[in-house]
Amino acid sequence: MSYHAIAAAIGLNLYTMKDDQFSPLPLDPQDQIKPEITRSPEKKLINELLFSDDTEFDWLYPKQFQLLSLKHFTLLPIAQKAAEFLSLPNTRVLDIGSGAGKFCLTAGYHFPKTFFYGVEQRHELHHLAENIKRYTDLPNVNFIYGNVTQINFKEFDHFYFYNSFFENIDQMNKIDDTIELSESLYNYYTQYLYMALSAKPSGTRLVTFHSLEQEIPPDYRLADVSYDTLLKMWIKE
Repeated sequence: MSYHAIAAAIGLNLYTMKDDQFSPLPLDPQDQIKPEITRSPEKKLINELLFSDDTEFDWLYPKQFQLLSLKHFTLLPIAQKAAEFLSLPNTRVLDIGSGAGKFCLTAGYHFPKTFFYGVEQRHELHHLAENIKRYTDLPNVNFIYGNVTQINFKEFDHFYFYNSFFENIDQMNKIDDTIELSESLYNYYTQYLYMALSAKPSGTRLVTFHSLEQEIPPDYRLADVSYDTLLKMWIKE
């Protein structure tokens, strides 16, 4: 059975929004991680279909986000490849600018022994990611509603970055009009992440996708590249 019919059937419940406040930070682990959930055979089958193909997964999104997915959200095979590098057991991985949650959800499905967190400042995208998380019953995935500058980087071990700051200087490919176009803001966020990554210990892992590499400190060694060198894996020495 295709996932399309299932997605259509749950659509009315999936996109209902409420007025959330920014998530409390720093994170409290027992508040962020749910206990293990026993899934029915039907739920396991649904998740297998959902994470088998980008078209199937994107049916969970409203139509306007389905159209944005190819350009703005991490494709499933790229998410799995990145997560494979980042996924060490019992560690925490942060997606910086997690959008509608596609990387974290995919990573959490394939690597259940690693905890994945996403931080997103758009309320609509954060809420959509939360609803899909509840539907997929992935207990090792959590989403934070907030700005990256509110994050305590000490709470996380490894990081994924799909160049989310670039939209501050990219007028042609905006998701919407809620994010300010500002080169100074782009530089501020880039420098902030640079300093946060610099403070991490040796062995910290970072995956970047479509990055200009301005946020990467010089002591991060390039360990692997993939997808025409657009996907890069780094380890701090």
